[in-house]
Amino acid sequence: MKIKLSTILLLPFVVNIALAQKKVPIIKASSLQVDIKDDNNPVRKNAWTVTPNEKLDVYNTDAKKVTFYTDLESISFKVDPKVGEYNFIILVNGKDTARTQVKYDAKAPRRTQPAYLDTLRKAEKYSFSDQREIPVFSYQAMDDPNLVRIRKDLNLDSVAGKGNELSKVFNLLHWVHNLVRHDGSSNNPTLKNAIELIKVCKQENRGVNCRMLATILNECYLSMGITSRYITCMPKETKFDDCHVINMVYIKDLKKWIWIDPTFDAYVMDEKGGLLGIQEVRERLIKGMPLVLNADANWNRSSLQTKEAYLQTYMAKNLYRLETPLVSQYDTETLTSGKEITYVELLPLDGLVQAPQKKETIVQEKGVKLINYKTNNPNLFWTVPK
Repeated sequence: MKIKLSTILLLPFVVNIALAQKKVPIIKASSLQVDIKDDNNPVRKNAWTVTPNEKLDVYNTDAKKVTFYTDLESISFKVDPKVGEYNFIILVNGKDTARTQVKYDAKAPRRTQPAYLDTLRKAEKYSFSDQREIPVFSYQAMDDPNLVRIRKDLNLDSVAGKGNELSKVFNLLHWVHNLVRHDGSSNNPTLKNAIELIKVCKQENRGVNCRMLATILNECYLSMGITSRYITCMPKETKFDDCHVINMVYIKDLKKWIWIDPTFDAYVMDEKGGLLGIQEVRERLIKGMPLVLNADANWNRSSLQTKEAYLQTYMAKNLYRLETPLVSQYDTETLTSGKEITYVELLPLDGLVQAPQKKETIVQEKGVKLINYKTNNPNLFWTVPK
């Protein structure tokens, strides 16, 4: 079960008055990840994630003792079924308050630490001999009129700078991350291209989810002649309530794909500082090899990320299956009548659904055809652009 911890922004003096009146306990935090321990069970790392929607997060438990651990402090409750409810507040970065409640529930499910890395390790094996047909990946040329408009309207030549390709990749990453905030619970706008997504966020003072952030950044890269795709990173389960979308970017000087994540302003390196691609990060997680997350990786410029939380837990869960559009281009997922969108999924040999290898469906209300290919061959999925 996914548990979310919500924050409510309050003016300091209002917070102080309310807390003084109710005498609600407070624990401080500078990270959005919270660990939880029930009774004598092991501590469950990153059991809660701070999100901005709910007014009160309720933790239902049948445990006799519950402890919450932030990165700064902790708080424990001896749970009495007759009392039932215990309220407290997590104060994030001294300003954002997350109102939380521990509530006794005799029917609450037993909670154990998800063994995401163990699950990922079982997904190590691919089939390099899988030669089932997959069309060739392609990338829209930067002189496409829509990409030209993105480059000019968003002033991307100035944003990217005059440095080499890698410096432009990082400049555009930081710019998108700082321009548009992440809101994982937001509804996707109807028009899903960089210009319209940025416009909606400004007009409505809102954020977008990770998929839309990766879409914006992907189109910015393409408009600058930088080869990229966005990748949907998914867990083993075919039905899930959380996944993550990032970008893979091909660096000509390095002759390789690299990991770029606009949601967390993140990229990943080996122990020598060499930049890594998604496939390399996945392999290193499985084999327990060193990984280095950039020190300034963060969520919405308010919470720094750690390698343990971001890579070893969150992305370990979401690197089981990977999916990407066949054609990397402008306005890929805006649904218009008669449109055809093709995706390719890379899954390991122990993936739950291996067939059909090609599936076609129609989005009836939009008249859009979706084509999905599956492959067990990573060489076909990570093919180098020509």
